[in-house]
Amino acid sequence: MKKIIIPTCILLFIILLSSCGSNNKVASVDSQSEIPTVQSTQTYDVLVEEDIVYAQGLSHESINSDNAKTLPLKLDVYTPDNDSGNRPVFVFIHGGGFAGGSKQQGRIIEWANYYTSRGWVFISLDYRLKRDKGTVPQQWLDYAVNIPKNKAAQFLAVYPALRDAKAALRWVVANAEKYKINTEYITLGGGSAGAVSAIAIGITNSEDFRDELTIQQDPSLSSTNVEIDFKVSAIVDLWGSKVALDAMEEIFGHQRFNSNNPPLFIAHGTEDPTVPFTNAEELKTIYETNKVPLAYYPLEGKGHGAWGATVNDKDLAELVFEFIVQQQGINLE
Repeated sequence: MKKIIIPTCILLFIILLSSCGSNNKVASVDSQSEIPTVQSTQTYDVLVEEDIVYAQGLSHESINSDNAKTLPLKLDVYTPDNDSGNRPVFVFIHGGGFAGGSKQQGRIIEWANYYTSRGWVFISLDYRLKRDKGTVPQQWLDYAVNIPKNKAAQFLAVYPALRDAKAALRWVVANAEKYKINTEYITLGGGSAGAVSAIAIGITNSEDFRDELTIQQDPSLSSTNVEIDFKVSAIVDLWGSKVALDAMEEIFGHQRFNSNNPPLFIAHGTEDPTVPFTNAEELKTIYETNKVPLAYYPLEGKGHGAWGATVNDKDLAELVFEFIVQQQGINLE
């Protein structure tokens, strides 16, 4: 077997994991062409629907084995108790190194209430983790051969996690009318591994992390609204990195950064021992080179998961709020 040389970017990916179609159909609401309006302060009661199944995913006894079961993939939807038929949406992906975490982590629920009470639909999703042994393409599996055995399982968990999160975005579009979502105003964010996923999903093309597997290889793909497309209008990166995109480039030869990428918000602790601050600096350089809008907040002296950080007396939720409103041109009352 030919020996695979793993580039430095993917070696870093392994370390980080320890911690952390043109004819597609698009759903819309009647007010899709109108600009949504949100409130500057907490205004609406928050309604919550938990554990909605957005798709199915295979869980194998061992990686890609024939012995597999189908898992329901679930999300929570937070909606404002108002009469608006034109709501922006904020989809959030939890962290946990692709090995743990939950859509109902306390800080995520805090953000859900912050944004929903101001007029957003907020969606928090779960996805398959390392223990679930989701289906992976053969190229991804081949690339993992030379990864240390104690890290390989986490590396292999990345592909199904991203496949699932993309399925959740397609579910959002498919259900836009039900929740009065304007799909021109989709914000996608995450923390740590969730930010790794958000960056990769926001930057990659529709077919990426979807078409590498066929329906025959993964029959559960048929539950994921594969005929629907989505477009992310803003990405929120909380202490994440572009390592999933690096892996994709090395494995499939796809480089997706360009001047048409969505605006990006970055907040990252300068003393982060888990996902080094240099990852934020690399993304900043790429965005500045491509002349894409960027909000960049080095959290001085902060480590990993700096949810409580403030910048000029503003907390992260407020900073992200201002970024989304400005970049998407949302009306503010």
